[in-house]
Amino acid sequence: MKSKKEVLLKVFISTLYLSAFTFGGGYVIVTLMKKKFVDEYHWIEENEMLDLIAIAQSSPGAIAVNGAIVVGYKLAGMAGAATAIIATIIPPFVIISLISVFYNAFRDNFIVSQILEGMQAGVGAVIAAVVFEMGAGIIQGKQLSSILIMAAAFAATCFLKINVVYVVLVCIVIGIIRTILPKRRKAK
Repeated sequence: MKSKKEVLLKVFISTLYLSAFTFGGGYVIVTLMKKKFVDEYHWIEENEMLDLIAIAQSSPGAIAVNGAIVVGYKLAGMAGAATAIIATIIPPFVIISLISVFYNAFRDNFIVSQILEGMQAGVGAVIAAVVFEMGAGIIQGKQLSSILIMAAAFAATCFLKINVVYVVLVCIVIGIIRTILPKRRKAK
């Protein structure tokens, strides 16, 4: 890996770029962060990226910012986390500020509303790709218990309409139990 200054610069430019050109929420930026930091730079392993995204998703706040925090911290400590936060929040801040200034003009503009509808379709496709990639990552080379947990979480949220907060809390408890039990068995 390069010097810390070069890493910070790349983290800043990468997260700024991803945040500026990502529409559709945090899950879209997560996929692009994976492509950038795992596939292109090879700074993080794919399994580790999934773990970092799980941490980001289970933390309060926007997943795009949380994802940038954990990736930035992994790559360059607190300076990396701060750099990633700043770079991730600058584009939406600027865009929302501009939109708020021109809101009345945008609100009733037919062309703008059609553009936004088209973007919604593209965002849906990108989110579906994220779900597929993350699900495939869990299925490949993982334990049967992980696959069952994923399927149960999906069924609980989609079919049983259980609030996602409860599903995440239950998964946290399951993860803690799955971590503690093997350690206790080894200690005996």
